[in-house]
Amino acid sequence: VMLKKWAWSGLTRGGGASSVRGMWRGITSGAATPLISRECAGQTVTFHETLPHWIGGRKVFAEKGARTLEKRYPATGEVLCRVPVAGEATIDDAVATAHEAFKEWSALSGAERGRILGKAASFLHEAHPELARLEVLDTGKPLQEAEADMSGSDALHFYAGHASTTCVSGSHIPLGPAGFGYTRREPWGVCAGIGAWNYPNQIALFKSSPALACGNGFVFKPSEFTPMSVVKIAEILSDAGLPDGLFNVVHGDGSTGALLTTHSGVRKVSLTGSVATGKRIMAAAASTLKAVTLELGGKSPMVVFPDANIENAVRGAMMANFYTMGEVCSNGTRLLVHNDIIEEFIRQLCEKTSRIQPGDPMNPATNFGALISK
Repeated sequence: VMLKKWAWSGLTRGGGASSVRGMWRGITSGAATPLISRECAGQTVTFHETLPHWIGGRKVFAEKGARTLEKRYPATGEVLCRVPVAGEATIDDAVATAHEAFKEWSALSGAERGRILGKAASFLHEAHPELARLEVLDTGKPLQEAEADMSGSDALHFYAGHASTTCVSGSHIPLGPAGFGYTRREPWGVCAGIGAWNYPNQIALFKSSPALACGNGFVFKPSEFTPMSVVKIAEILSDAGLPDGLFNVVHGDGSTGALLTTHSGVRKVSLTGSVATGKRIMAAAASTLKAVTLELGGKSPMVVFPDANIENAVRGAMMANFYTMGEVCSNGTRLLVHNDIIEEFIRQLCEKTSRIQPGDPMNPATNFGALISK
């Protein structure tokens, strides 16, 4: 998320140089859709009938007749709400407001940014029970997993501490007595993140935390399968004191991601997704020389040799194949065990798999939930 400061050359794909603040303040928002309340493992969570985007520090609802997608609960298949698909105007607005907020945010010292981000991380910790339940509705993973995973807010805490050190420090390059060389780190401007559906809360914060700590604005597109919690995260960041427009959320499918990737106002794109999508992102980003970070899926064979600690190896195999229903980047797609230990390995593996308790993801006793879709 760091590079030499760049010159802002336009606000849209066409590079038009109109007033940023005027652009995003004037965007049309449709009427707010009704709120739905749902009891989830002893706590009530709420969400809109059609989810809003989050742009400029406020909810932005799709206009009547705009294209929307169904959001289904993986555990039952029921439609929980609808997801708007952001088009060109919405993406232009999100990028423009992120750039406007970036100018204010990047002018702060690293220590000032760190204090605000640290406060936001604390707020996220406090809101974790609600965020965990929204993540279960999104992904179908067991509540016990979602409640145990606070890595997103932990990442924000981590980068809050780096905002005044690593994120701003450069280096000296010795060039001999006749010269003096140094580097300095400065923010890109507007960065975009495109998330996957297995860890929606974690990925939103893993991508945005370093970008924000380094002084950038951010636009995030969650997966259309798991869109429910990220606007809540945006509200919490806003409550902690982040400037309006610094962190924006746009919903949609691959067409929305393509608009972000090709937008002239976005200077860096980070994707977590498939290899095929990564190839398309890299090709599209090349047209505007964007920096790209890709975290892609792949094959992950697990090999167990005869001198291995079998108990530890079985634990690793269980984690690789059954944690989050195996829908993880570290999934053990193949398990290769040496013949000398195969019988004992299978015995221990069968004993542990017998303890798997599939069922209602909201039941605290369930340790194996639903797959994301059919």
